[in-house]
Amino acid sequence: MKDQIDELTLMLLYLTSFKDDYGLGEAQRSWKGYPFESLNELSENKLIVDSRRSKSVYLTDEGIEEAKRLMKKYHINGQ
Repeated sequence: MKDQIDELTLMLLYLTSFKDDYGLGEAQRSWKGYPFESLNELSENKLIVDSRRSKSVYLTDEGIEEAKRLMKKYHINGQ
């Protein structure tokens, strides 16, 4: 069940994400109002970049691609 929660958390992060210009380019960000256990796991798997001091996370290119793959798996239309 934990794997499914992590998958759904990644999809929600992607679906609620926004583009942010941080000065050197754009990044996909999302607010981190999700279980910290899942956020920690996604960060360890290099799907997001998390900062303890920030209220948001950055989705990595791998995280964006994985979220898109999961959306197809679960038959979800989105961004």
